[in-house]
Amino acid sequence: MTAKPFLTLGIETSCDETAAAVIAGGTRILSNIVTSQVDLHQRFGGVVPEIAARKHIEAIFPVIDKALKDAGAAAADIDLIAVTHGPGLIGALLVGLQAAKALAFALGKPLIGINHVEGHIYANVLAHPGLEPPFVCLTASGGHTDLLYVPEFGRYELLGRTRDDAAGEAFDKIARVLGLPYPGGPQISRLAETGDREAISFPRGLSGEDTFDFSFSGLKTFALYYINNARQSGEEINLPDFAASFQWAIVDVLATRLIRAAQFKKTRQVVLSGGVSANQSLRREVAALAEPLGISVYFPPLDLCTDNAAMIASAGYFKHQAGCSHSWDLNAVPNLRLI
Repeated sequence: MTAKPFLTLGIETSCDETAAAVIAGGTRILSNIVTSQVDLHQRFGGVVPEIAARKHIEAIFPVIDKALKDAGAAAADIDLIAVTHGPGLIGALLVGLQAAKALAFALGKPLIGINHVEGHIYANVLAHPGLEPPFVCLTASGGHTDLLYVPEFGRYELLGRTRDDAAGEAFDKIARVLGLPYPGGPQISRLAETGDREAISFPRGLSGEDTFDFSFSGLKTFALYYINNARQSGEEINLPDFAASFQWAIVDVLATRLIRAAQFKKTRQVVLSGGVSANQSLRREVAALAEPLGISVYFPPLDLCTDNAAMIASAGYFKHQAGCSHSWDLNAVPNLRLI
């Protein structure tokens, strides 16, 4: 008789995606449902926290029901419930957390809270089930830019992080100033495809320092001055060239420091995670730098780069296997740090 697979229900509501997923054995996706609010927030040029929380309330249980249905599972079949409890928007986080607590209590199942940044790392475990530490991971998104050494799953050494803006945040802010739709990162990436990345010499933050940290505020300020000066003088901005040059200023720094960190830690594996890992220019540059050094590069498929619950369920499974669980006093922590 075949043993029943261990099923984890993951729930993710840290920002503007309401997501639920069912994972078998920590690595096999049975369902992965994401309801996005992008169209709703586009008119505001970014996520409005109160609106996001209200929409999560409307969507959370229909999304969970669909995840169970698509997985061919009943609620009683679930063995573990994993939920994002930070970092993120406090109102949004609370919706998912309270839903997870209610289900865990009603079903008598264990509950585990997951750090959203850690969840992004496990998107690579889902995409590459044979992936094993040690490796260096770059997690880059709208809220985070962290460079981590992972000697084993569940253990992390911070090598560097942004001192100000996250990489995705810089993309979104400049896109908004240019009048591009939200979210701005993909819009800039599309424009950059036909542009000249050497057309404008944008600064690289912390370029003179021996550090693995990042800084994108100076780049953002330079870009703002460039846009304002062009508008005041009546000059037309070549958007593809601007986008390509701006994107290259971010990609160059991210890729270079990631590979340098791998050499520093003497590891032959690097991992990309988070929304910015979907950027094709970043993927190409990391691969180009890694190949001559014999470093393997891993990144998730596009649907696992952005926020989703499959990655939360996977992280929850492996943490549960390591003996971790949480009690009913688990709370949402909007500024939760992995390290």
